[in-house]
Amino acid sequence: MQAAGVAPEDITVLTAYPMEWFAFFRRDAQSRMWWIACLGGLIGLASASALLWVAETSWPMNVGGLPVFAWWPNLIIMFELTMLGAILATVVTLAVTARLGRRTRLYDPAVADGQILVGVEHPSNELLPAVTRALEVPVGADVKRL
Repeated sequence: MQAAGVAPEDITVLTAYPMEWFAFFRRDAQSRMWWIACLGGLIGLASASALLWVAETSWPMNVGGLPVFAWWPNLIIMFELTMLGAILATVVTLAVTARLGRRTRLYDPAVADGQILVGVEHPSNELLPAVTRALEVPVGADVKRL
């Protein structure tokens, strides 16, 4: 497909089973999801710390000489909001990078039966013959136009 002049980001590959070890999945192998989840966790931790600091210092009370802002009781809330931030950042990143909710015309019921769909959405008229020839190379390949 790339020899036909199609950019790698325009090629769609759909399979019924995970096949990450094949070369056509190397394009999306690297992800920044780990860094985004860490950033979400840091934002959660910072917001928890700010919330607890404001809540505990805004209404001072006599705590018998102990600090008003105590770390040990606050660690539970800080942990929970850190995890909430990391989880929400991960879910949003997954939804965006997986393009969930995006409508595509490229689908064939044969994919559910174990076939692999390789396609190009909206190829230009000058690329169409080269793309068709590239897809017909494997013996037994079925080329469809939608």
